[in-house]
Parts: sequence; structure tokens; C-alpha cells
Amino acid sequence: MTRLFSPLRLKGITLKNRIVVSPMCQYSATDGFAADWHLVHLGGFAIGGAGLVMVEATGVSPEARISPQDLGLWKDEHIEKLSRITAFLKQQGSVAGIQLAHAGRKASTHAPWKGRGRVEPEEGGWQVLAPSALAYSEDYPQPVALDAAGIEKVISDFEQATLRALKAGFEVIEIHASHGYLLHQFLSPLTNQRSDGYGGSFDNRVRLLLEVTGRVQNVLPAGIPLFVRIPGTDWAEGGWTPDDAVALARILKERGVDVMDVTSGGLVSHQKISVGPAYQLPFASRVKRETGAVTSAVGLITNAIQAESILVNGDADLILLAREFLRDPHFPLRAAHELKETIDWPVQYDRAQW
Repeated sequence: MTRLFSPLRLKGITLKNRIVVSPMCQYSATDGFAADWHLVHLGGFAIGGAGLVMVEATGVSPEARISPQDLGLWKDEHIEKLSRITAFLKQQGSVAGIQLAHAGRKASTHAPWKGRGRVEPEEGGWQVLAPSALAYSEDYPQPVALDAAGIEKVISDFEQATLRALKAGFEVIEIHASHGYLLHQFLSPLTNQRSDGYGGSFDNRVRLLLEVTGRVQNVLPAGIPLFVRIPGTDWAEGGWTPDDAVALARILKERGVDVMDVTSGGLVSHQKISVGPAYQLPFASRVKRETGAVTSAVGLITNAIQAESILVNGDADLILLAREFLRDPHFPLRAAHELKETIDWPVQYDRAQW
């Protein structure tokens, strides 16, 4: 059996293969509610054979959304629409996961095809929050630094969103602490200039993420695995480094986090990213080798042989794809064909195997 199509046991669940749909924002919700678009979009990946389908960054509060069109889990009414999606994913043999997120200073912005930039209050925008009152850029909203009560609300919002995600049928929870969103903003000295217990030293800057993680773990059933998406680097001088990523992953692993989802960038507008095939893999590989954590790789992984090689070489345990799944929602079926691996196909598509 190929590594790509070998199962992976994580606590009480088993992924049928190592192929994961990375969370991808669709900017297609109204008041946080999932729509038919989300069902068809995510359902197609399950039909295509993904072992784990991760729902996009989902706001734990209204102010946590990147845009007014983001998914949300800040009220019980959101559960029903998401339950329909998780039920379909399970029918197709995929595990349903969800990424819980708070956009921080990158909130209240337009969908990408509307030009990004801030959404004004008269257009439905809101006051954004951050560790420090530093805007992402001139086009983005000016944030207000979170006070103690605001920090406690963020922690509680993640906890409550987790409970709702469980009611909706999700079997994997991921905390988003990368891509320049709120928890990442606390991690990096470029965006965290606080002088209290949440700023300054490495231990202080990781404190909020650890508190969020702990509160989420407190309400997770024993069989539900927890992923944390962490930054491998800020791609900017004076920012978060690969050394920091290893140190954080080691702490998270010791505290029982099941998978380190290692990505990078997105924190500052002056970042200098060296983009190429599997360009983020070195960060995931280093985390895995130096901590022993179960680790995922993501970023311009585009074909079956490349994905298989990453696993065989021991650089990661899971392969996350984003753009490639948009180009080919049935990537796992194609990958199995290319690797000459025998897997179960949807009976409706069986004729395409040969």
C-alpha cells in the first residue's frame, strides 16, 4: 500500500487516507450561515475521496470574521446548516473537520473579488480587535487593543464554538493560529507590542493560544482529535521564526494537541515569501523531526508522486491541498489511478476507474 492511501488513526477516528482538504474561505455565507454552495463545494471533495474535509475558517464571533460573508458558529442557529454538510461528508466516507478562527486586525474586510480592504460601518463593517493597535495596512481597519475582558471573551468564544461544532457533527477541530489572524498576531513580536502578561517574551506571546487550546480541550470528548494551525515563519525580519515554531509545537504536543498543521506568512504586508513547489514543507518537516509531533504539510503540493514522496521521506504525516482541490475536486481518485492504488470509488463513478 502507498503511504498516501494508508489509514491514519487519530484518537477515536481513522482517516481512510492521508489526503486532506485544507480550509479554504468561500466568502459565500450570510450572517454566518452555510449555504447550498458550501454543501456542494465541500461535498464534492468527499465524493472525490478525501480522507478529511476541513471546513473553512469559521468565525467564533461576529467580529471574528474576515469578511461579512464568512461562515460563523457564534449562535446555535448555525448548527443545522452545518449538520447537513457533516452528514453528507460522512455518507461518502470522509471525516468532517472545521477550522475555528478569529481574524483579529484582518477582520471587517471585503471578499477578495471585491478588492479586499476595509468594510466601512455603513457597509456592515465593525470595530476590529488585535493584541496592539497596529493596522495591517493603510487599506485595512484600525484595530483596538484587547483588554482583559476582551481576551477572556475570545477564549470563551472558541470554547462555545467548539461545543456547537460538536453538535453539528464535526469529528476534527482545528484552532487557527496562523496566516496573520488574531492568535498569530499575539504570537509574533511584529504585531504584539503589549507590556502585560500576553506580550514581550515568547512565553507571554504564546499564552493566549495555550489558554484557548486548554479551554477547547476541556470540552472535547476523548475521541475527538485537535489540530492547531501554526506559523512556520512570518517571512519578515524580526518576526516569528522556524525556531519559534518548533518551540511552540513542542509545548502543544506536551499539552495533548494531536496534529501540528504548519503553514506560514500572512502576518504583515511587507513579507517576502519564497514561493515554489511545497515551499512550506521545510517548516513542517523540521517540526516533525525535532518534536515527534504528527504533522501536516501544505502549500503548492500538486501531484500524487510529490505527495507520496513527502510521506515516504518522513517529512509529514498528512498532505493538505487547497488550490489543487479547486482545480480537481476528485484529486484522490486521480492520485490512486496514477499510483496504481486500489481504493473504493463512488459506485456512480466506477466506470472511470478503468
